[in-house]
Order: sequence, then C-alpha cells, then structure tokens
Amino acid sequence: QVQLVESGGGLVQAGGSLRLSCVVSGRTFSAYTVGWFRQAPEKERELVARITWNGAYTYYAGSVKGRFTISRDNIKNTVYLQMNSLKPEDTAVYYCAVDPRYYRGTITFEPGYWGQGTQVSVSS
Repeated sequence: QVQLVESGGGLVQAGGSLRLSCVVSGRTFSAYTVGWFRQAPEKERELVARITWNGAYTYYAGSVKGRFTISRDNIKNTVYLQMNSLKPEDTAVYYCAVDPRYYRGTITFEPGYWGQGTQVSVSS
C-alpha cells in the first residue's frame, strides 16, 4: 500500500512563497511519476505539475509555469512544489498523487494513490 502525506500549506500574501512537501511511503518511490493537483471551491481538480521517476521530465500547467517548480528527492521519498509569486487565484487544496505504473507517466499520467491534501490560501 502506498501512502502519501502532504505538508507545507498555509496562508500567505500575494507575491509570497510556499513550499509543499509530499512524503510517499514504500520501497518503489523511485519508480513512480508523481504529480501535484489542486482544487478550488466549485472548480474541477486540475493537474498543476508532475515529475517523472528520474526527474528527467517535468510538466507544468500554463497558469503556474515560471512560478512553480516541482522537484524530488528519491533518498527521502519526497516530492516538493516550490510556489513563488503566489496569486489569489492559486488558492486551493493541493493534492499529491502517484502514478503506480513503474517508469511511466511521461506521455500520460494516471494517478492511483492520493494524499489527503493541504490548504493553500493567498490573500490579496
């Protein structure tokens, strides 16, 4: 069983920064592509960023490109989302998710495990 625990959310003013962390249990973390999603009230969940098992490929939604950076530490079983220049429209619950297919996730991303989410609130 794979378990994900997010942390690092909070309240920040517009223009500020936060770094989210997602710790993933299990011995095969280094084989997984991992992504960050977010869901704002009354909106659909959207993929914000993802990173392949070896860190060679990253994807960003257009709304966060240039402001957010996804990275991973395969020794610590952790994926990070550095969020800079935050805007009020970034306010959402942020979820970490794992694609359980080993060494996949470059072309398509099929999350099979989810964290519980962490709230990010950006004030204007």
